[in-house]
Amino acid sequence: MLGGSFNPAHAGHRHISLFALKTLGLDRVWWMVSPQNPLKSTSGMAALPERLAEARAVAAHPRIEVTAIETALGTRFTADTLAKLQRRFPKTRFVWLMGADNLRQIPRWKHWTRIFDSVAVAVFARPTYSLGALSGKAAQRYIRRRVSVSGVKGLARRRRPAWAFLRNPLHPASATAIRQARAAGS
Repeated sequence: MLGGSFNPAHAGHRHISLFALKTLGLDRVWWMVSPQNPLKSTSGMAALPERLAEARAVAAHPRIEVTAIETALGTRFTADTLAKLQRRFPKTRFVWLMGADNLRQIPRWKHWTRIFDSVAVAVFARPTYSLGALSGKAAQRYIRRRVSVSGVKGLARRRRPAWAFLRNPLHPASATAIRQARAAGS
């Protein structure tokens, strides 16, 4: 599961999803397009239907599923969404996918430790964020539960908490840069 605003979805999201499918041995990746990230401003946020449509166009892969399931579940926070999904799909082994930027700031998320305690977490390298993320509060709290790169294929089956930092090939796409370019008319 790759959650986010997807404002807009871009080739970088697709890039890490394909990398996750292969490296982690996942059956599929769900892009959970958030109705509204509680930590982000609504200013400049495209409407949910627009973000969903763009995400579907960018994903363009049979094993990447774009969903607004948080709307159907009535959840706003990742920990709550994951808890409901685990009740709905009790035999599914979920893996939460996120960039190094989110690992750095996840302690700001509501009930963030419940995320690590309930699902495996795969963190992807991002330009300029990786070093800070690995020295941050979340990485240090769960340092003994970090899975080596050689063990990531079985990450979904590991006893929780279990997480891995993946040094994936970096992709230059950035939603912020895309929004800025669109605003500038280029």
